[in-house]
Amino acid sequence: MSSLDELQALLGAPAHRQPNPADWDEVEQHIGSALPSDFKGFLNAYGSGVMSGELVVFHPTGSSPLLTRMRTTHQTFTERRDSALSRGDSEHIPYPFHPAPGGLISWGYDYSGDEHFFLPCDPDPDRWKIVTMVHEEGCETYDGSFSSFALMFVRQLLAVDRYYGIKPEDLEFLEPEDLEELVANGEIGPVQPTFKPF
Repeated sequence: MSSLDELQALLGAPAHRQPNPADWDEVEQHIGSALPSDFKGFLNAYGSGVMSGELVVFHPTGSSPLLTRMRTTHQTFTERRDSALSRGDSEHIPYPFHPAPGGLISWGYDYSGDEHFFLPCDPDPDRWKIVTMVHEEGCETYDGSFSSFALMFVRQLLAVDRYYGIKPEDLEFLEPEDLEELVANGEIGPVQPTFKPF
């Protein structure tokens, strides 16, 4: 089973959509390349939305179109990188952003404040890596596809401990029954795999 199949099995069947290959034309013309096929396959099936209440992705024809977000994100991060370079501090932003040659290509973000990009490191988009800009204070590179990254992301949220999401300093003020109620209501603890379209 492919990582895209595993991800879809965890998230459940998407709402019925009519994918149109032409939806991607303007985005791919803008970046000068096709995008990874598993990324397009996932977005064609699910559309724009949020995985497991945390990881946000954008379809070209969604309420927040992918191309619009790409342009804004690329401009913002290019300005931040230019500012860092002018200070002699490019350590936390080592890659340029599209449209610079080999520049990172935005595809989404998470509610923890991280931005996610494709690193176009190969002529074949299906071999591109994922780069996460962690709270604008550095980056992590993931050597794998969009679907394997998203699958790992969703599984990590599912595997957290039962008190995940509560600040350690708040634990002393909560009674055990209050903690259990938060767990039972899904307010803290493992995050069940879901996809919520928007």
